[in-house]
Amino acid sequence: MRKVHKASSIQDFYKLDFGAMWRYFKSETVAFWMICAYLFLEYVRPQSIYPALDFLPWAQLAILGALVGCFLDKSVRWVSSSINVLLIFFFLVILASSFFAYWPEISYGQLQNFYTWLIIYFLIINIVNTEQRLFIFICIFFASSFKLSFSLALTWAKRGFSFTDWGLSGPPGFFQNSGELAIQMLVFWPLAWAFATQIKPYISKTKYFIIILMPITAIMVILGASSRGAQLALLVQLVALNYKSIFRPKVILSCAFGFVLLWAFLPEEQKERFEVVGNDRTSQQRLLYWENGFDMMNRNPALGVGYFNFVRYYESYYSDDMLYERAELPHNIFIQVGTDSGYIGLSIFLLLIFSARKKMRKAYKELNIINPKFSKIPVGFNLALLGFVIAGQFVTVAYYPFLWIHLALVVSFFKLLSSRDLKGKVHHGCFCDSSRIQ
Repeated sequence: MRKVHKASSIQDFYKLDFGAMWRYFKSETVAFWMICAYLFLEYVRPQSIYPALDFLPWAQLAILGALVGCFLDKSVRWVSSSINVLLIFFFLVILASSFFAYWPEISYGQLQNFYTWLIIYFLIINIVNTEQRLFIFICIFFASSFKLSFSLALTWAKRGFSFTDWGLSGPPGFFQNSGELAIQMLVFWPLAWAFATQIKPYISKTKYFIIILMPITAIMVILGASSRGAQLALLVQLVALNYKSIFRPKVILSCAFGFVLLWAFLPEEQKERFEVVGNDRTSQQRLLYWENGFDMMNRNPALGVGYFNFVRYYESYYSDDMLYERAELPHNIFIQVGTDSGYIGLSIFLLLIFSARKKMRKAYKELNIINPKFSKIPVGFNLALLGFVIAGQFVTVAYYPFLWIHLALVVSFFKLLSSRDLKGKVHHGCFCDSSRIQ
């Protein structure tokens, strides 16, 4: 049976007592160690930063270790959720689309781009099933993202906040490209902001100063990444965060000052890129991808042209609309999913997004009753999802980690919040404080 150190209470975690957190982590199971190791390896990617370490498929080994560990961990229980059902149906549609694709061999060669996330999703929701586990897991997510945001914000500052064509780049992997890096920051900063708000009463001013640097440096990276879509998404997130009080004089002045400050940080070259939106060759090509992508979906409404068949199909049937030598993916998550798996797959994809948002809206209402001081956590989740959706209209990231890790965290958080065990006792954690229930 798993032994937990007495000092490892959730209150110690809120104080960021790293000694207590480490003692708890050491007492945990192999399954939890491995899923945490996977998150660290995928987001920090030390094996890519230091080539000497890249002699084994570390991330894949961590997934395998977590999978094996599940059978040894008696605390792992199957977690049911409507999102689980939607994900399984989505995978079945992808399989059907691959079978009936114009070029099935292309589809079969790309199946790992989704089924890997399916496996990781189910590992996370079934292993990360206590408050302490969720807190540590999210802290690893924060620390990994903060490593990126802090180092890249410093890089941008050292070059005088100047513009470069490549923007800011992360380590080789999902966040190497500046556009994808900026989306990770869009997902990261709202959760980091909610986290900082939550634990502020428990920690020292020094710790709070370090924690609040997470959303600040993330926003700096979004500005320095030279991604117009991500910067637009940031603006939408900030408006959504303040929409209830947007017309109050103080809020209007604060927002105006913030927008002026953000605009002042943008290099002149980046401002010029906004001025030519829709007229430059990049924008025109993306508009053609979207227009012809809709045409592909209308011609193949049920299952699309085939999973990952967009590029080959475009080059074969829309060669007159190629402004570059080769076609690329459609630079839009909805066009990507719609052409990959038709309106059936797109409908399920949209239901996944709406289901995640709905769960966090329900969590927000419940926390407002039982523990209002933590109600900003679901707000952070939904702001992160909003950033992904808005930025996803300009990049092809449907099968990147953003949505799938987000869904796993949403289900883990929501299941702990709605747990009868937590509601049946006096609890002072982030999910429920039954002493407040009348």
